[in-house]
Amino acid sequence: MIRLGVDVGGTFTDLVLIDDASGAINLNKVPTTPEDPSIGVIDGAMEICDMAGVAPSDVRQFFHGTTIATNIVLEHNGARAGMLTTEGYRDILHIARHKRPYNFSIQQDLPWQRHPLVRRRYRLPVSERIIAPDGEIHKPLDEQAVRDSVRKLKESGVEAVAVCFMFSFLNPEHEKRAGEIIREEWPDVYMSLSHEVIPQYREYERFSTTCLNSYVGPKTASYVRNLDLKLKERAFRAELHLMQTNGGVATAQGAVERPVTLLMSGPVAGLIGGIWASKLAGYDNAITLDVGGTSADIGVAPEGRMTMKHLLDTKIGDYQAMVPMVDIDTIGAGGGSIAYVDKGGVFRVGPKSAGAVPGPCCYDRGGTLATSTDCQAVLGRLNPDNFLGGRMGLRSDLSRKAIQDQLCGPLGMSVEEAALGAIKILNHSMIQSIEMNSVRKGYDPREFALVAFGGAGPLQACELAQELAIPLVLIPPSPGLTSALGLLATDLSYDFSRTQIQLLSKPDIDRIATDFRDLEALAAERLEADDIAPEDRIFLRVAECRYQGQGYELRVDVTTDPSAPDFIEKLIEAFHKSHDREYGRHFTDKDVELVNVRVVGIGKIPALKTGELASGSEAPDSDALTSTRDVIFEDNGKPRTMSTPIYDRTRLKCNNRIAGPTIIEQADTTTVVPPGFVAEVDRFGNLLVKLQ
Repeated sequence: MIRLGVDVGGTFTDLVLIDDASGAINLNKVPTTPEDPSIGVIDGAMEICDMAGVAPSDVRQFFHGTTIATNIVLEHNGARAGMLTTEGYRDILHIARHKRPYNFSIQQDLPWQRHPLVRRRYRLPVSERIIAPDGEIHKPLDEQAVRDSVRKLKESGVEAVAVCFMFSFLNPEHEKRAGEIIREEWPDVYMSLSHEVIPQYREYERFSTTCLNSYVGPKTASYVRNLDLKLKERAFRAELHLMQTNGGVATAQGAVERPVTLLMSGPVAGLIGGIWASKLAGYDNAITLDVGGTSADIGVAPEGRMTMKHLLDTKIGDYQAMVPMVDIDTIGAGGGSIAYVDKGGVFRVGPKSAGAVPGPCCYDRGGTLATSTDCQAVLGRLNPDNFLGGRMGLRSDLSRKAIQDQLCGPLGMSVEEAALGAIKILNHSMIQSIEMNSVRKGYDPREFALVAFGGAGPLQACELAQELAIPLVLIPPSPGLTSALGLLATDLSYDFSRTQIQLLSKPDIDRIATDFRDLEALAAERLEADDIAPEDRIFLRVAECRYQGQGYELRVDVTTDPSAPDFIEKLIEAFHKSHDREYGRHFTDKDVELVNVRVVGIGKIPALKTGELASGSEAPDSDALTSTRDVIFEDNGKPRTMSTPIYDRTRLKCNNRIAGPTIIEQADTTTVVPPGFVAEVDRFGNLLVKLQ
């Protein structure tokens, strides 16, 4: 089977094509086309097929990671959305949870109010009411009011509609009928029903997530459909699948229906790729560092497993998105991050980025602001004649001029000092993020390997590891394309949930069993549509529980069938263990409350395989050393120029050992091994870098 993975980043689009039969892996990297990312995707896909000597029709699986939904939210340029809701609940989106970003500030903008997902004039109440706890209809739906409201929204130029009724997660009858009326009145409008998007309690989070789905829906759906059409026009027959926030992939149709699940699509693929590379090298605990052109994504994978954020912590930008989301931290620290001196005279780097256009100054595409990549260029760490495997030249003179003009004067530093200072500031941001995601969550970084990838990750990883006392830096064979590889290392995945609040001291086991069966049937239906064979389907059951009186629940894996006599006992025991792991204590005398049940339907795809390198001696072959050049490193806080050997990574063999300082170059990235470090090559082609 031939599979293709495409990851669209802020600066470059990365592609990996794998032939499972022969084990051949082809790699490609093309500039991202911000005006229409599908252009770069299609151009890169056709190029890589030519490189591999295969026809587009030979590709059987096409996996795609995209930031389009995320960027819509962050840039506040989504659809003009309307909302139908229960009378009296029009302002839930405005009120939110009464949490203020700055507790003691009397003058502050509340982001969800300044940039509302749905403006108040388009939030229309209708008469209906369903009540807890059994979903009884207290007031019937006013169908004429729904029709009148839909017509009003249509006349107002609204592009998408969200329907959010109170307690629809208990009884969706009114939302379903409202959806039918909307389709009758306005067949082609993009529509989101809250019981379909997120059928769980907590009205603000449910409303926000459903409105997010409508806010990003039209543009995301247009992009996905346009890409799918262009692929078919180019004779790609493979079903398009897109990475989701929960670590699995969904079909194009599934993504169009619930685009809110595509938020953080790209970073999740990077984490999966990093975990795959770490396990391949024999390291279970991994901290992944994916540094691209715009941002750095940090993930922590204890025992090689992804951890999930709590549903009340899953936010995109300033908005609550209550969807299962892998725990990843994204910061504005990438190769295109702009270095500047602010009005107060403080030296800063990021989060604003030069992006793909115009990009860093050294790209010679019109960029005039000094970036992290420009700093690396003037320090001699990037090869101006062999960037992107020689496909792009670098103008380090333009980088030097930008740093001289914008940084040196205000800071009273030399160009080299300013460049080293900018890299240190960027490193500090990443160190803080790694500490926040490891130390503050009970994990010791000294027990982890730092898996560094992305176009810029290997440039800075050793310095980060030294500061954090991480014993090993692992650089995968194709660091710049590890996120694209991650797309091919994951499975199809669909997540379905249902709220049912009950005390486990008085359980309704029949209800629990029924809900699990119903959710599994929904997951099986999706996997059946994806042509996943029954033997390749896995259904994971999850219970979200809390102690009675708590406001937050924890995920607990359900490994016992509800029909088993000890089902409740084992579920309670598993929750106690989960609570102890999360908070350092548990309370066996407290009653446990079940809040939500969840089923994750997984469709297994062939495991990602890789070849092994030929064995060599400790010393690399002579042809692996391509040149030497002056490279600037920090020595006791001062720049120090050192004559540094430059190696071609494609010519390194298993068992080769190279002491720093050295630069190891390849088409998709550059690895910097500072003085005091040593890099070894394992049989899979990974670089294992340690302090001597």
